Amino acid sequence: MSNGQLQLPKTLMPLILIGIVAIIFLSKSTVTIEAGEAGVLWKRFGGGVVTDEPPLGEGFHIVAPWNNVIVYEVRQQELYEKMKVLSSNGLDILLETSTWYLPKANELGKLHQEIGESYLERIIKPALRSAARSVVGRYTPEQLYSSKRDVIQNEIFEETKKILEDQYIQLNEVLVRDVTLPPTIKDAIERKLKQEQESLEYEFRLVTAEKEAEKQRIEAQGKADANRILSASLTDKILQDKGIEATLQLSNSSNSKVIVIGSGKDGLPIILGNQ
Repeated sequence: MSNGQLQLPKTLMPLILIGIVAIIFLSKSTVTIEAGEAGVLWKRFGGGVVTDEPPLGEGFHIVAPWNNVIVYEVRQQELYEKMKVLSSNGLDILLETSTWYLPKANELGKLHQEIGESYLERIIKPALRSAARSVVGRYTPEQLYSSKRDVIQNEIFEETKKILEDQYIQLNEVLVRDVTLPPTIKDAIERKLKQEQESLEYEFRLVTAEKEAEKQRIEAQGKADANRILSASLTDKILQDKGIEATLQLSNSSNSKVIVIGSGKDGLPIILGNQ
């Protein structure tokens, strides 16, 4: 010891250097893959990107310090996209979509080698925009605004999926969140739809009234036919028999009465009672 300084034994210096090198080596050689991630291994002296082996899964891994691990998120992710497209008659349509996608984990090495980490910008967005322009260009603003929304959504999904088929991307869904038309076109369509609805309601009322009138005509005709048949069947002989039958029933009643034989119409008896 001299001048108040602590002198380390010379035998400790190599150990300290070895410790420092070991710490650096370990820090370069360990990789932790978080939940929902996978790692692509790149070997500096072994052919670059490893494509013939599964990617590194979640957890702690030790790799050679001269190699590298590129971490990808393999959860389902969402792309929100707002784009201008043209309808079949050349009008500007603002389309808002949500796309659910994820990289195929078992082909992550090929994705990294052929496309790279920016696959969203290089592959997915161009594919979605191309499919949306192609599909929307087949429909009128009226169809886009009303009845064809679900059809358009399915077609955009199918066309985007076809483009991404060999790009190591799994496309789960494309959702059309909103379709915005030019204000003048939107107002015109809404007026037209309102007029069509009012027309349908008026036609429904007419049909209902006509059916009710037809029902009443049928009921009236049925009653008239029944009365005509009844009148035709009531001959004088039948009426006389019915009168005799009623007289007999009244005569058997416990009430006091006086029967005048042959004094009524058509020779029927008249019954006079105290009630």
